[in-house]
Amino acid sequence: MDMNSFFNDMQSKINQAIENSPAKDIEKNVKAMMTQGFAKLDLVTREEFDVQAQVLAKTRAKLEALEARLVELEAKFAADKD
Repeated sequence: MDMNSFFNDMQSKINQAIENSPAKDIEKNVKAMMTQGFAKLDLVTREEFDVQAQVLAKTRAKLEALEARLVELEAKFAADKD
C-alpha cells in the first residue's frame, strides 16, 4: 500500500467516524446557533462591503476634484477682482 492511498484511506475512515459520532450533531448545532446569532447582528457581506468601498473611493475622488476646481475658481475670482 503506498502512502497516498494509506492517507486517503485514513481520511475516509476519520470522516466516516465523524459522520457517525455526536461531533456531527454538535457541529450542526453550533452552526445553527452561530447563524442565528449573526442574523441578530447588523452585519454586511464581504461583497456589500467591497461595493461600498468602491463607491466611497469614487466619491472621494470626485470630492478632491471639486475641491481643486473650487480653489481654481476662487483664485480666478480673486485675480479678476483686483
